[in-house]
Amino acid sequence: MVNTERAMRHAIQERLSVVVFNKVDRLITELKLPPEDAYNKIRDTLELINHHLFHYSRGKARVIDPVAGNVCFASATAGWSFTLQSFAKLYGKLHGIPLEANRFAYRLWGDYYFHPDTRTFKKKPPASGGKRSFVEFVLEPLYKIYSQVIGEHKKSVKTTLAKLGATLSNAAYRLNVRPLLRLACSSVFGPASGFTDMLVQHILSPKDAAIKKVDHIYTGLKDSSIYKAMAQCDPSGPLMVNVTKLYPKSDCSVFDAFGRVYSGKIQTGQTVRVLGEGYSPDDEEDMTVKEVTKLWVYQARDRMPIAEAPPGSWVLIEGVDASIMKTATLCNVDYDEDVYIFRPLQFNTLSVVKTATEPLNPSELPKMVEGLSKISKSYPLAVIKVEVSGEHTILGTGELYLDSIMKDLKELYSEVEVKVADPVVSFCETFVETSSMKCFSETPNKKNKITMVEDIEKGVVSTDWTRNELDEYFPSMDGWGSAPNILLDNTLPTEVDRNLLNAVKDSIVQGFQWGAREGPLCNEPIRNVKFKIVDAWIAPEPLHRGSGQIIPTARRVAYSAFLMATPRLMEPVYYVEFFDHWAIVPGDPLDKSIVLRPLEPAPIQHLCREFMVKTRRRKGMSEDVSIGKFFDDPMMMELAQQAADLHQQIMSDLMAVIIDDL
Repeated sequence: MVNTERAMRHAIQERLSVVVFNKVDRLITELKLPPEDAYNKIRDTLELINHHLFHYSRGKARVIDPVAGNVCFASATAGWSFTLQSFAKLYGKLHGIPLEANRFAYRLWGDYYFHPDTRTFKKKPPASGGKRSFVEFVLEPLYKIYSQVIGEHKKSVKTTLAKLGATLSNAAYRLNVRPLLRLACSSVFGPASGFTDMLVQHILSPKDAAIKKVDHIYTGLKDSSIYKAMAQCDPSGPLMVNVTKLYPKSDCSVFDAFGRVYSGKIQTGQTVRVLGEGYSPDDEEDMTVKEVTKLWVYQARDRMPIAEAPPGSWVLIEGVDASIMKTATLCNVDYDEDVYIFRPLQFNTLSVVKTATEPLNPSELPKMVEGLSKISKSYPLAVIKVEVSGEHTILGTGELYLDSIMKDLKELYSEVEVKVADPVVSFCETFVETSSMKCFSETPNKKNKITMVEDIEKGVVSTDWTRNELDEYFPSMDGWGSAPNILLDNTLPTEVDRNLLNAVKDSIVQGFQWGAREGPLCNEPIRNVKFKIVDAWIAPEPLHRGSGQIIPTARRVAYSAFLMATPRLMEPVYYVEFFDHWAIVPGDPLDKSIVLRPLEPAPIQHLCREFMVKTRRRKGMSEDVSIGKFFDDPMMMELAQQAADLHQQIMSDLMAVIIDDL
């Protein structure tokens, strides 16, 4: 159920509530379950799915119920699929009677029994005994088809198919079991339309679902003309395409971009702007202009070339992949209004297993680097980094994921022999107590000063919360950061000029995000912490509060507040083969009294120190974290004064105790 649980989480995230029971035939051919046991297994699985959906969605997901038509039973190898509604229509067509499919389908699931004497369905079985309607009317005919085709009983197969209103030619019965089974099922169920019927009924059309979809993924303003055009699927509106996947060509030299058209029309020969994940109207560095050379629509494994694609279409695009790393937004070259990007894809797992690689022949390093760039395009969850030491590291979700990456790197994308280090896990940095003091830092020009503390919200705030839920929890505070960390403006209007503080807000956030990406312990991301700006003095002259002054200062004060708050490391915890959650590593990473002996396992309470030191060594960093590195001289003087005051207070208390004893 591990993969199923992950699929359910993603379905909730994308607001989908349909289920396909594939491989139903394996209950017959492999597990050899009796029809009644097969029904119980399907029912129990549905109950488990609904339990997980309720848990993951906090009670907001729709119930999965075959009677509602959002459950499809299928066998991809045999080429059939049906819902209770489509099966009910099959019976109506077979007997040639007008049948209300929904009413009949309602009685094909659950504790309903058919009473042949009165020809009615009731909750209780007949006195002579009986089977549930799903078993009698759905599973038993299916079992008969499989058992008789596999048992090669030609006459029995003919009889059973005739009862179900299907006939086959004499030549068909001379086929092998697998093609005969596929032909028999298709003759009974017709084209595999059950899956399509379910999607038509329960998945909104592109036009009907446009508003919810655009709200979910577009980062721009809702009152803009671009948003309105996408919400209406307007073919005459500005072009907006969300590229979500890159597929390599057969020679793996370039990629085709797969995306959905939300408004406007995309055409071959059209010139478009390609906006990367780092693009914003204020920072247009991650933007290129490309020409669309070809368009295709996927039909299963085949591609059908087209000249243009209207809104609502999923289309394969050639010629725009050069600057795309994961996802992108395509739009018109010239448009009067600011264009914002579609948000990057969100996954319910993280790439926490990493390995380092280098070519056997150092002269082939450029080819390997180019291959790693293609790996990043091809694998959505792959992360490629270059460490301070110069080594190239690849992060994936697990060892099997990394094995697939290395195989493609060697055979498809670089064609060079590489050396691969043993895989290790990445860590996160956090803290377990509130900062012991207010930490401040001054800009190099001594014109600005930012004061921060770190606070903790144990189990109160979840990284899964939406922006609205966070705003409700912090109603009186201005939240600047985002999950998995929060930066709050906790200053008082009577003490801090909010206009000046807001003028440098973007720079403070950039410094905060920089520090959160590379923590002070061992350059690993900071996670699950809340920073508060409690005081700030900002220079009134714009010249003295530039980003070059504010960004490194914000990063430095975040580091100092972090180190004064009992820092700890977090290690990833796996559930079977998938990342599940982060857990704090036992011990204190800053405890210099711990002696780490080579070739000896460290005690449990020394693990945090050991992990930090070894990670810093691997990255080519100095062995220890110097707190003084992140403290300004005024801050160090204040710490020394506090230490002296504390010492004097202790000595005074001690003298008072001695005098009392005398």
